[in-house]
Amino acid sequence: MTTHLVRTICLGLIGLAAGCDGITPPETLPAPLDTDLRQSIARWGVVPIGPMPAQNPALVDLGQALMFDPILSGNRDIACATCHLPAQHAADGLSLAIGTGGSGLGPGRTLGPGREFVPRNAPSLLNGGLGLPYLFWDGRISRLGFGPGPGPGGFVTPAGAALPPDLPSILAAQAMFPVVERREMRGALGDRDVLGNPNELAQLGDSQFAGIWQAVMQRLLAIEQYKAKFAAAFPTESPGTLGFQHAATAIAAFEMQALTKTNSPFDRYLNRDDAALTSQEKRGAVLFFGKAQCSTCHNGPFLGGQGFSNAGVPQIGPGTGAAAPLDLGRGGIKGNDFYKFAFRIAPLRNVELTAPYMHDGAFATLEAVVRHYNDVPLALRTYDVSQLAPELRAAFHGDATTIDTVLATLDGRLRRPLGLTEDEQRDLVAFLNSLTDPAARDLSSLVPAAVPSGLPVQH
Repeated sequence: MTTHLVRTICLGLIGLAAGCDGITPPETLPAPLDTDLRQSIARWGVVPIGPMPAQNPALVDLGQALMFDPILSGNRDIACATCHLPAQHAADGLSLAIGTGGSGLGPGRTLGPGREFVPRNAPSLLNGGLGLPYLFWDGRISRLGFGPGPGPGGFVTPAGAALPPDLPSILAAQAMFPVVERREMRGALGDRDVLGNPNELAQLGDSQFAGIWQAVMQRLLAIEQYKAKFAAAFPTESPGTLGFQHAATAIAAFEMQALTKTNSPFDRYLNRDDAALTSQEKRGAVLFFGKAQCSTCHNGPFLGGQGFSNAGVPQIGPGTGAAAPLDLGRGGIKGNDFYKFAFRIAPLRNVELTAPYMHDGAFATLEAVVRHYNDVPLALRTYDVSQLAPELRAAFHGDATTIDTVLATLDGRLRRPLGLTEDEQRDLVAFLNSLTDPAARDLSSLVPAAVPSGLPVQH
């Protein structure tokens, strides 16, 4: 146990006199609500998150350009930022993402002719680079020790041995993959890009990871401004040794620098400011760490992100893999049958800003999420499709067989109703809102005026 964690736990206990080196006991005992809350927080390993290490400015500058530039997509019509808009708090405001071929941005984005929804919700990138063990809803990107076996650089990914070995973080490993997904960024066989040229990325096979990454880099290094930005960010690399892993490293650096937001009222409370939370938020926190059982999944420094759970979420959309039109989540990955319908437990910091919620955006509000968890079997059987966009309502798989199949492997912690009153549910939502860093509300300053390709900036 680290000294930092020991000190944090000591701060959460009432006595404070013994075992907490250098910490002076307060003159008065904390209020009973604070006493209960701090004891609960300590039990679940919730500690303050330290500041993100400063990133190389040249790396961040390159990553910012790449984040907003549609040149990374096969059809040159969609950027990373299209599904992770600053105006939508680094998400898109949609239940299911709309990838290449779509029109518009944010909640108003629409499918292009002949296109399908991306099967899952585009999660916000806020606080995405803080050392989490799994990324993507099914956790198919994982760090050494958290997946079925190590890959190059200690990451487990769909690319296997094709993954370059010199990626510095799991966030950089994750940034390698949206460009290879056909619905998201790469495009369909036979597509032409916005300039009328054949889409050379779409012509490559789905398992040709190295070829796809090389083709994207050929595009980038054909642009003088990108050549200069790569040279500034990677001064020891010659152009011939640059690969898409360098672009992914830059994107990750930009995300870590620009999208790490950890100064919420709850963070300040963790740092011993009792006045940082209102009484209602504290009551909600006591529920979160107690009666509502949220912390049995949403624990640790990030309040989640470290495991998987079948939370009885309604099945919506085209589905994935052999199970389509259903989505087995983690259970759809070979060797993970035990996790049928289980998805990554989302980290909750800044959760207020990132609706709609769950792997398929089934719930439009935090109030709806809390109602679902209050009695999961009942909520799934009585799911109200009116909270979905009209074009998705028919994509809800609400037949009895599907619902029974989902509930058959429901997380055991969710089989019984919680018995939360309406007032308790409101208190719980108030606590969830206290996880918002005010600086995360307005990310408009992150949008560059232009990108090196000259294509329209996605914002």
